[in-house]
Amino acid sequence: MLNMDFTRKVVINTSELDWTPSPAGGVLRKPLAREEAERGHATSVVRYEPGARFPHHWHPLGEEILVLEGVFSDENGHYSAGTYLRNPPGSGHAPFSEEGCTLLVKLHQFDERDKATVRVDTHTAEWLPGYGGLQVMPLHEFEHEHVALVKWPANEKFQPHRHFGGEEIFVLSGEFCDEDGHYPAGTWLRSPHLSQHHPFVEQETVIWVKTGHLPI
Repeated sequence: MLNMDFTRKVVINTSELDWTPSPAGGVLRKPLAREEAERGHATSVVRYEPGARFPHHWHPLGEEILVLEGVFSDENGHYSAGTYLRNPPGSGHAPFSEEGCTLLVKLHQFDERDKATVRVDTHTAEWLPGYGGLQVMPLHEFEHEHVALVKWPANEKFQPHRHFGGEEIFVLSGEFCDEDGHYPAGTWLRSPHLSQHHPFVEQETVIWVKTGHLPI
């Protein structure tokens, strides 16, 4: 198991990790959290080399993807960088990438009642006003779980707050900060239920953020 203690804060700069092979040739991974070798709860950065394919497989408790670079594909379509996808529990597909791609992938982490199939092009979806100067792009919500992109203008500060049901962040651009450190693009953070921090930025920053989904 890897980083499966949800009572502890985890911070990983994924740019400092080495790529490791997967069962499919040309598909490489940087594991961030993993329950078992090839099944159960998993969060990873995944790279498909050009022409790489993964065999058809099922997602008993769903799959969540944010395309970071390139074009990711399956039998249902082609998804360019900036696309957010959710494949619901019980779905399956045979993914591939003709030109290569890099993804943030979360497996086996949905509520089994969350049956939504989601496809959002974050380059064209609307930004909504948030706290202070923040802009928020909602991506999905189910009961207490909320997923969004958040754009921070330079020198923005957010009020200190607690995370009911935890918080998970992937820094897409810029540098996210709090009283514990500075987190450049490519950093993954997971903070437990009722954790608290006082975030801010010094430069314009965009993060993917999920709240309310970790064990209480």
